[in-house]
Amino acid sequence: MIAGARSRILLVDDEQSILLTLAAILTQEGYSVATAGSVSEALHYINHEPFDALIADLNIGEPGDGFTVVSAMRRTHSECVNFILTGYPAFESALQAIRNQVDDYLVKPADVRELVKSLQSKLSHPRQAGAMEMQPLAEFLRENMAEISQRTLMAMKANPLLQTVKLTDEERLDHVPGLMTGIVEQLRSEAPGQPTRALLQDGARHGVLRRRQHYSESMLVEDVRMVDVSIYDAVQNGLLKLDLSRLIPDLRNVNNALSRHLQESIEAFLTEKAA
Repeated sequence: MIAGARSRILLVDDEQSILLTLAAILTQEGYSVATAGSVSEALHYINHEPFDALIADLNIGEPGDGFTVVSAMRRTHSECVNFILTGYPAFESALQAIRNQVDDYLVKPADVRELVKSLQSKLSHPRQAGAMEMQPLAEFLRENMAEISQRTLMAMKANPLLQTVKLTDEERLDHVPGLMTGIVEQLRSEAPGQPTRALLQDGARHGVLRRRQHYSESMLVEDVRMVDVSIYDAVQNGLLKLDLSRLIPDLRNVNNALSRHLQESIEAFLTEKAA
């Protein structure tokens, strides 16, 4: 399959506004788009016309109906690229997506640029059946550091408590690169449950810096909580790409790393305050 003007897409969603909007955008990108607002309508298309890509809402009237459409497409057009749209992916639905050989998960409201980019990539380089590539959490976090940092910054700037201290974007995110690198190194180490020396040192440095920036202990807690939430949001959105067999213990180790980083930050903060 070659991405471009001749690629034909079946878009399935029971929300007409999404059908109209996405269909118009994809048509502008040069794709030929057919739309279906129900499972029965989608199945009729699948049984009578060829498609290069399917984009289906996870819940078309009933929860999980999107997988019914994907399964039908897999049986009828085995080389078709399959995407699932969902408001927020659950762990169970990610497992089901893997079993159904879904090529990508798109979280509503879908980023159109990312959707088009993923479509182009998948259509130009389709994966072989059964060759779903799973990432360990450490690798996923390393590749998504920029996204996690941006999520963290947006959360910090929207946080009423943290807003009381005026900092530049660079100053707000000063600790995030070191913290994320420390988490990745810890997950890759022989003892992934034990924070690395570098991560603890970075926590202490962060506590001293925030004290000089007139933070409070509560603000330090919020600093780390913003990173925690951003990591979990990124993981939730990327469940389909992750090695789920190790995800739970790895997330437990991430939580431990964040807790120890915060502990070192608070201890250094209080020492600096006393001095």
